[in-house]
Amino acid sequence: RARVLEMARAAYAREPALPNLLLDPAVATEMASRSAGWRRIVAIAVQRGIPLPALSGSLSYYDSFRTATLPSAQCIQAQRDCFGGHGYRRLDSEGVFHTEWEAK
Repeated sequence: RARVLEMARAAYAREPALPNLLLDPAVATEMASRSAGWRRIVAIAVQRGIPLPALSGSLSYYDSFRTATLPSAQCIQAQRDCFGGHGYRRLDSEGVFHTEWEAK
């Protein structure tokens, strides 16, 4: 625990205005080196039906944070357009689009 707190202290000592601890190069390197084990633990727990809400949720946050484009965000845009006509943005074209969704 003290090692993790020291990493956080050092990161903010280097960059007091750091908007997110994951943006610190030392922290990012440490997280990347441990992500395989993190995933393995979460996967084993899921396979055995053991809830790990903090570990699985934090892994999801980590993956979301380091990904430029999220498929889940694109799915949410499509759902909002389908059920509320909110429109969506595409990655391959500028502007806001709307689709006339058909019930099947």
